[in-house]
Amino acid sequence: MLKIKSALISVFDKNGLEPIAKKLHELGVEIYSTGGTEDFLKKIGIPVIKVEDITGYPSILGGRVKTLHPKVFGGILNRNEKSSDIKDIENFDIPNIDLVIVDLYPFEKTVLSGDSEENIIEKIDIGGISLIRAAAKNFKDVLCISSKDDYTEFLNILNDHNGKTELITRRNFAIKAFNISSHYDTSIFNYFNNDNTSLKLSLKKGKELRYGENPHQNGIFYGDFEKMFNQLNGKELSYNNLLDVDAAVNLILEFNNEIPTFAILKHNNACGLASRNSLFQAYKDALAGDPISAFGGVLISNKKIDLQTAEEINKLFCEVVIAPSYEESSLGILKSKKNRIILLLNDYSLSNHQLRTCLNGVLKQDKDNITDTKSNLTNCTVKSPSESELNDLIFASKICKHTKSNTIVLAKNLQLISSGTGQTSRIDALKQAIEKAENFKFDLNGSVMASDAFFPFPDCVEIAHKSGIKSVIQPGGSIKDNLSIDYCNENNISMVLTGIRHFKH
Repeated sequence: MLKIKSALISVFDKNGLEPIAKKLHELGVEIYSTGGTEDFLKKIGIPVIKVEDITGYPSILGGRVKTLHPKVFGGILNRNEKSSDIKDIENFDIPNIDLVIVDLYPFEKTVLSGDSEENIIEKIDIGGISLIRAAAKNFKDVLCISSKDDYTEFLNILNDHNGKTELITRRNFAIKAFNISSHYDTSIFNYFNNDNTSLKLSLKKGKELRYGENPHQNGIFYGDFEKMFNQLNGKELSYNNLLDVDAAVNLILEFNNEIPTFAILKHNNACGLASRNSLFQAYKDALAGDPISAFGGVLISNKKIDLQTAEEINKLFCEVVIAPSYEESSLGILKSKKNRIILLLNDYSLSNHQLRTCLNGVLKQDKDNITDTKSNLTNCTVKSPSESELNDLIFASKICKHTKSNTIVLAKNLQLISSGTGQTSRIDALKQAIEKAENFKFDLNGSVMASDAFFPFPDCVEIAHKSGIKSVIQPGGSIKDNLSIDYCNENNISMVLTGIRHFKH
């Protein structure tokens, strides 16, 4: 074990530093520091040696250059077992430094604050990041504390081992340090990067899951789940839970500012969804869409879940319930099932980009942020949809956008009647949707149909017509659009085109 004899402390955020500084002083550790950190340490009664007293240079260029000097970095990088290093530091009167504590300038926070580019650039840490790299590189002889998040652990080490550290401890802190430095550099690059020649990702929070999609696969979630949700009840989320929650949140955002809407999802697809004047009725009608698939599903609401709705939900076995808020009485009901995951959805913006692995690389695309509205519809048939049909068409289109392709969605009176999902043929998707609707005793007369892509032939509208469907929404764009349009005109069906395709592969 190596005993800490000297320390260089240079931090932006002073919170949590005082007990560490006092403990180091108690252990007889010689402390070097600069600027604001130096002032802070002196105020709490800790003797400090100015870095400039070592280097012979004051802080210059408005604080841009303080620690960048051979007498500082020589003290950190010298190797105790190498005689030539020992000779060098003796010849050049370089103090040995075996502890470095650094908290970097808050670059990411400054970017998020919307500050000017000038101020953002000034928050690119140079000296601090260099100190971290140097100390981490020389972990055999130096301990590097690179984040205030590690202060508690470090203080415990000081207390438990009287200021001595083991090689494995220094190595583990070095790993943390390189994680900090690589993440910091990635953030800077991504701020400046304005082309697509390189993709750099850095996600510091990794949570090991019980397993992946299947029990024989390992699974890890990288992200800050707690920023988006407060988990109020239940077991830890699984890999598949997280995929379903992601699908549910993206779907319900389509109905963010609308009347009470409830959705039930299974395997990333909506199996029930309805919009009503009351949340209770929205849930009842969503469940009616497919009460079989709803078993073990993910439930999500765009409004506060009240007691009446919670009592009805409690009759169903479901894995996850998500809402922006809950009545206290409703939480008591929902928590009666100890393993049921209850999530409070925070006001949080999702990324505008999507990534997925592909072959030996990664695919990146803009998120599909376009939601079809009445204003972007083009009526292409003699008959125009009624107002209620228009509402149903937009409703169905929103669901279609978040359903696996090829897909057909059938809706009526702001209720998902059924859908055909993930089929290789659009005809198969439609037939699946019709059969499912009929199995659950829905009357398709007067319903509407949404498709995620165009119809190259009139077969789908013909099948739809024979089932009682009266209005269709689709992107259009086939060189044979006229075949479907002509069939609709001949059979008194209305059709609108969006001009926007919503594939979800």
